[in-house]
Parts: sequence; structure tokens; C-alpha cells
Amino acid sequence: MKRKYIVVYTTFPNERTAKKIVDALVRSKHAACGSIFKLYSIYRWKGKLERTPEYGAFIKTRASRYHSVEKYIKDNHPYDVPEIISWDITLGQCEYLNWVYEVTDSAQK
Repeated sequence: MKRKYIVVYTTFPNERTAKKIVDALVRSKHAACGSIFKLYSIYRWKGKLERTPEYGAFIKTRASRYHSVEKYIKDNHPYDVPEIISWDITLGQCEYLNWVYEVTDSAQK
């Protein structure tokens, strides 16, 4: 059976929240790693145009971990409707993907 991997993308209101959530996902082995970066978002929310500095995160994990990652983010995120989307990793450096698989083994429930 072919192993499947994803990148989960989400945004946070500040660096502290981003680090706290990504750290917990890695510690619990639901994610192999997360890359956090500063960004600026422009979007509509409740009929208003918003312009907000935020922090984004690319969270790398097994496809089978998506639902647990999504649940953890939703349960711990300060936004009413956090952005949580994922992309399939269709190609990647073999040793890196093997590492993702190994470090997400035996994720805590």
C-alpha cells in the first residue's frame, strides 16, 4: 500500500498561538513538523473587508492524520472559523517522506 502524505495549512492571529498549536501537534506525533511564517491577509468577514497581520503554518503529516490534526486545531484555535485546508503531497524527496512517516508513528489518540 502506497503511503500518502499531506500539508495542512492554517493561519493564526499571533505567533504565540501558532507555536503552541503546532508544537502540540508535533509532540503528540500527529504531525512531523510545522513551518510557521508571518503573513498579511485580506478577506471578507461578516460583510466587512478585513486586513490583518497573521501567522501561517504548513504542517506536514500522513494523510491518515488529517482528521485528528483538524480536530486539534479547531478545538484549540481562537477563531470562530479557522482556515484549515490540505494539499496532497504527490511527489517528494524519499528520505524526507520516510522521516515524516517514522516520526508520526504511534500518534497519541
